[in-house]
Amino acid sequence: MMACDFEVKNGALSTAAPAPLLTDMAMAGARIFGMEQLFTLSGGLRRDPAIEAWFAAPDHELRRMARPWFEAMRACGDDVRELVHDRYPVALVGDAAFGYVNAFTAHANVGFFRGAELADPAGLLEGTGHRMRHVKVRWGEPLNEAALHDLIVTAYRDIRRRLAEGD
Repeated sequence: MMACDFEVKNGALSTAAPAPLLTDMAMAGARIFGMEQLFTLSGGLRRDPAIEAWFAAPDHELRRMARPWFEAMRACGDDVRELVHDRYPVALVGDAAFGYVNAFTAHANVGFFRGAELADPAGLLEGTGHRMRHVKVRWGEPLNEAALHDLIVTAYRDIRRRLAEGD
């Protein structure tokens, strides 16, 4: 099990992560909907001021490159909520996470919590985790923006479907 992987056994969250990660996950959880496991976070807001502060941080140009993609997540529906988790912006439907953005020294990520299960005809998604995938966005490199927007919308619709089927 990878440090960021978790599973539910007998109704309890279990992970092989070191203690600091467990502390970070204290407000996170996994909820079972039918046979589906969703990553959930409590405390999402329609607009979280902490996210605005994250994008506005000085000397973080790559955060500004990620902003339009987070705005696309926000625009998916009135039920989208957001919060900062593990120091990066996360988009939720209710409390079920579907997407995030993050910035590094050479690229920004647009990520999807159930990305391994999304159709990706343009081949943008990267990663080898059990569920998560991301798209790397780099200065000066071409990007199929329409395909990335489609992934965002698909991830949003997918999490809504999973939530609806679990009720």
